[in-house]
Amino acid sequence: MLFLTPELTTTDLDVLGQVEEMRQKLRRQVQGNPSTWVRGMRKFLTADAVAASNTIEGFRVSTIDVQDLMEGEKDVDVSDENREETLAYQRMMTYIQTLHDADDFEYSKGLLNALHWMLQGHRHTLGKVAGQWRRGSVYVTDPADPAVAVYTAPDAAAVPELMADLIDWLNADYTDHPLVRAAMAHLHLVSIHPWPDGNGRMSRSLQTLMIAREGVLAPEFSSIEAWLGRSRNTWTYYQELQRRGTGYHPDQDVSSWIRFNLTAYHQQAQTVQNRISRSTAVWESLLPFAAREGLEERMVSALHDVAVHRRLRRAHYEQAESLTLQQAQRDLKTLAAAGLLEPVGRTRARYYVEGASFPARVLETARTPMTLSRPYPDALG
Repeated sequence: MLFLTPELTTTDLDVLGQVEEMRQKLRRQVQGNPSTWVRGMRKFLTADAVAASNTIEGFRVSTIDVQDLMEGEKDVDVSDENREETLAYQRMMTYIQTLHDADDFEYSKGLLNALHWMLQGHRHTLGKVAGQWRRGSVYVTDPADPAVAVYTAPDAAAVPELMADLIDWLNADYTDHPLVRAAMAHLHLVSIHPWPDGNGRMSRSLQTLMIAREGVLAPEFSSIEAWLGRSRNTWTYYQELQRRGTGYHPDQDVSSWIRFNLTAYHQQAQTVQNRISRSTAVWESLLPFAAREGLEERMVSALHDVAVHRRLRRAHYEQAESLTLQQAQRDLKTLAAAGLLEPVGRTRARYYVEGASFPARVLETARTPMTLSRPYPDALG
């Protein structure tokens, strides 16, 4: 038995309508920006989702470091464990992104277990088998006291049937809104806990995949993982899951879970929309600035990334603008000589931040904090 999808209230439907309106606006914003800029934003949002989802599980790597790792940088100051977890999750997310418009797509035991192997294969052991349903008990323990179980997943013997029910549900025709359905899929999977480890990230990834399959926005713009990874939201996420009780009780009302997810959708859409608007404003300010300073137009992407993401590596700029190593080095040297960029570190570990001559108004535009509105009067802000 799976949880029943609750009926939405008038307020829920209003919030859902606001989310849809923002997502359609985001779609138009993305389509109206330069391809170089959009590719950069997609990479950043993917890195942000990976960093946040891993942070929830205790693997802490900053978004900008995740982006560097994704682009093949070797000299990133992270532990070996965090590097492995980041790259594993990134590989799985990359595959999920390719599935958003795959023909003849269907959910299956093989697909879910393959995704789990991508995520956890590097941790495959006799006790924690990756890519297969678990064979023993699994518990979610209290972060403050691992001797206390806050949730006990269904017996291992029940997992195959529960997952078969879930896969049938995923492939069935439906009338619920896709965002609501994706939230329910997250709850179903995290509650069944079918693997020894990695269930939280798999559940959040399944939600992202289902939203992406809807086709309104590219997967990178659809995920709520970055929102869930903010410390205050993570705490509320755990609290919301614990509302379901200490065991598997699918006969209960889960309206609060839907409300929590609608809040996440709403505030993440606000966040991405604000990020796109600010990045667009930065780009549009830098274009005439570069022209006045006699800079090549391609250098705008380097200045943009430093303003928005706070630092830039040579390899990233080289890939973004399809340059040779020598061209990228020459451009960055020119920008540093003009005082627009400042190198930090030496040789392969070097990156660039803003220099003393970087236009202050551009930095102010890029770095003024946003204010999020609350879709429900008592929602998390």
